[in-house]
Amino acid sequence: MPPRHAPTHPPVTGYRGGSLGAVPGPGGTTFRVYSKHASQVDLLLFDRVEDVEPARVISLDPQRHRIYHYWSVTVPDVAAGQIYGFRAHGPWDPTRARRFDSSKVLLDPYGRAVAVPSAYDRRALHHGVDNAATAMKSVVVDTAAYDWEGDTPLRIPSSRTVIYEMHVGAFTRHPSSGVTAERRGTYAGLIEKIPYLQQLGVTSVELLPVFHFDTQDAPDGRSNFWGYAPVSFFAPHPGYSSTPDPLGAVDEFRDLVKALHRAGIEVILDVVYNHTAEGGDNGPTLCFRGWADKAYYMHERPAGQPLRYANHSGTGNTLNASHPVVRRLILDSLRYWVQEMHVDGFRFDLASILSRDANGAPLRDPAVLWDIESDPVLAGTKLIAEAWDAGGLYQVGSFVGDAWKEWNGRFRDDVRDFVRGRPGMTGALASRLLGSPDIYAHKRREAEQSINFVTCHDGFTLNDLVSYDAKHNLANGEANRDGCDDNRSWNHGCEGPSDDPRIEGMRERQVRNLLVLTMMSLGTPMILMGDEVRRSQDGNNNAYCQDNPLGWFDWSLVERHAGLLRFARMLISQRTRRSTAAEEQRLDLSRLLTLHGLTWHGVQLDRPDWSPSSHCLALTTASLDGGRRFHFMFNGWSEDLPFELPTARGGWRRWIDTAQPSPSDIVPLEQAEDQPTGSCRVTNRSIVVLTTTAT
Repeated sequence: MPPRHAPTHPPVTGYRGGSLGAVPGPGGTTFRVYSKHASQVDLLLFDRVEDVEPARVISLDPQRHRIYHYWSVTVPDVAAGQIYGFRAHGPWDPTRARRFDSSKVLLDPYGRAVAVPSAYDRRALHHGVDNAATAMKSVVVDTAAYDWEGDTPLRIPSSRTVIYEMHVGAFTRHPSSGVTAERRGTYAGLIEKIPYLQQLGVTSVELLPVFHFDTQDAPDGRSNFWGYAPVSFFAPHPGYSSTPDPLGAVDEFRDLVKALHRAGIEVILDVVYNHTAEGGDNGPTLCFRGWADKAYYMHERPAGQPLRYANHSGTGNTLNASHPVVRRLILDSLRYWVQEMHVDGFRFDLASILSRDANGAPLRDPAVLWDIESDPVLAGTKLIAEAWDAGGLYQVGSFVGDAWKEWNGRFRDDVRDFVRGRPGMTGALASRLLGSPDIYAHKRREAEQSINFVTCHDGFTLNDLVSYDAKHNLANGEANRDGCDDNRSWNHGCEGPSDDPRIEGMRERQVRNLLVLTMMSLGTPMILMGDEVRRSQDGNNNAYCQDNPLGWFDWSLVERHAGLLRFARMLISQRTRRSTAAEEQRLDLSRLLTLHGLTWHGVQLDRPDWSPSSHCLALTTASLDGGRRFHFMFNGWSEDLPFELPTARGGWRRWIDTAQPSPSDIVPLEQAEDQPTGSCRVTNRSIVVLTTTAT
């Protein structure tokens, strides 16, 4: 009987230069990988993802298939859909950052798709345990085999951008979504719910990670649901595909992007280039550490201790973004998602890690960040930084570059503090309303550099922010140690759900207050999925492992909180109608504030109270075109207060009053009712906005 891998196939060819990854073409598929210290590489071809052994093994000869640190082989009879993996041979010496393990099937770092067997077991990925039967495998993808039907980036101006941060799986997985069972929690399921996003009025969805991630990277019995455990930087997560076809996720994700674009909605991806699911020193080998541990990860050697992984991400390892191979990986990944998947922007998780050198020290001019900003393929793409990391770097207001926008953590904290009644917050609130000039004005950048948010995936939902004094994370299995302790929340008299109409009425009012402050402040507003209908996580502020109703969008809330949804829609509608004059004239924040003609007040005109005991503030401002004036009154005190009103030739009209029930809480601008002159009584802990068309 001939050997299993007898030469019945066309002969493979040696090294060919070109792109990394698996590239199909007329002559077959060329596989290229980087590994500086591997002594041998085997390409494994599988017929099915569930197979316990490869159907074919091609051993790469270092003399024929390697040039410098790159291994390459062209296999004539391989096309799109082929399932494959690698074994890399070399030394196992963690003391020198060498972690080769030929018992492991490795993913292609540039693989465009990943197939996961039903028997996948993260525990079988540790050193010395053969995992061919249970390993994830890469899949060859022909990226040209898709009809985009003329799809192009939307390029929505930042001045009219409203971001909706959402989770692909959580959005439609709940049975109440109305999505067919096989499409719940998938890209296709989200497509069915695009009309809801259109009616809400958001211009951009910011998707929690869709790069393929390891769902088993979580406490026992739980699932890593959020996706901050990346395995591949090119492959869309197959768990969000409605089809078992290994290539299904690629086209289904592109269907989603195309459908969102047709609806006028941009796609921003939350990308995790700061760590991987391979974890710390005792973590599993999936891909990168098995190819080039020293290149892909930062290491440190504390005095008198062995070499170990640096952990500026809080997850066990940190990508070494200052290494040229990793820099190229990140840039190639971003280009791929823009060119081949048509996404409109990226939000970089723990972006400050990208500004560290190989030893973890902050860099003045980090090359990878300038590479991203200056790359012509990425020109015009929205770039958003979470400008801090788990290692202590906090760069809000000082993040490098001329195009990056930043999650403004100061906005979140100061707005929360003012609304919950913390003393001494009127001055901070004033700054946040005006685009945070104390943080950003020195850069002479547009107001939209500040991404204004009060809630995001990481922390309380808006409902829980006004319903809980402390986190309740016991369901995560970490004895409530996980999640942030600094929530700046207030339960208004009862921890959790309440039947007391007084408490519930105040919570609803505070939710409206927080939405107004987010939408009306200068900057780019972002809201969290479900906040518009008071979605709750029962006080869990770190629901990353809750792939269950706790973490899902309950669509019954849409009807239950229809009044709040109406309020949010009308706020967003007014926000997206803002003039683009600031961008067209390239006005920086300081110039913009000058043109707005701002006047500050307290309860008395022209006498703002900036003292620590103050809880109220008023502001008169004009639209850039001069056609409309607005008067904002913020009462953060526990009692009703009378606010003096400035004169208005045509009289003031009441547009927003967060103390009123729906539909009186907000009306169309053109239907705002007359406000008596002289003064306006503002209910405790509420916001009133008046408007006039006369100058």
